[in-house]
Amino acid sequence: MTSERTPLTPYGHVCWVYDDPAALDRAARRFLTAGLAAGERLWYVAAGRVEPVVARLSAAPALRDALAHGSLEVVSLGDTYRTGAVVDGPAQVRAYAAATEDALAAGHRGLRVVAEATPLVRTPAQLDAFSRYEHLIDRYMRARPFRAMCAYDRREIGGRAAAELACLHPETNAAETPFQLYAHDAAGHRVGLTGELDESTEDLFGTALERADLRPVDGRLVLEASRLRFVDHRALLRLREYARQRDAAVVLRSPRAAAARLTALLDLPGLTVEVAR
Repeated sequence: MTSERTPLTPYGHVCWVYDDPAALDRAARRFLTAGLAAGERLWYVAAGRVEPVVARLSAAPALRDALAHGSLEVVSLGDTYRTGAVVDGPAQVRAYAAATEDALAAGHRGLRVVAEATPLVRTPAQLDAFSRYEHLIDRYMRARPFRAMCAYDRREIGGRAAAELACLHPETNAAETPFQLYAHDAAGHRVGLTGELDESTEDLFGTALERADLRPVDGRLVLEASRLRFVDHRALLRLREYARQRDAAVVLRSPRAAAARLTALLDLPGLTVEVAR
């Protein structure tokens, strides 16, 4: 079952996991209509034939007009990504950066994309590379006016893969995602962290950290965790080890005084919890 727990906020990097294509259609129309109101160029990247997607989008008068005027385009997945292969994350970010600059040069206020990306994450190698790319493009979105809804069919990829992808987005509807780790700046040394980290998330959290590949600045990695509801000792140990491997200190900024007390009890050099009010 697909939950619609998270609203589509102005940041605009959404992971939409679906079982029902009609639910994706509704979400995509909302997302694109918001971009139309914001003056952005719009793309829908279709995994299959483009004609049925055009027909479905045309059911919304505003989007039908946008298609007619060229401010909304439906393009094929193969024209936008290398299908059947492992994504080259930095190259894909450069491609979207160029498309964003083209949109700005044409008088739009940015680029907004709905991408049905299920065929790009079917193998373990594809999933690993595309998850890393998701965090790279998330960093880019912190700096430039690019927005994206990344859509994945849970029926094809399964709940675990859906969670691995969704947890690297700041916004998602995926009910199986217990936490979210996302870019807080374009440089990649600060991330946001929300949700809950407990025994059930230990492996997923470790995987997310590795794929985010955070880069220390001045010897520090900073996690902005004002919306982190719970963190246990396993996650704190994981963070300390992650920082040690990068020869850095890690700072967790959280309103949870309990996290600071637990860190002190565990005596974890290299990990500091700053209690933010």
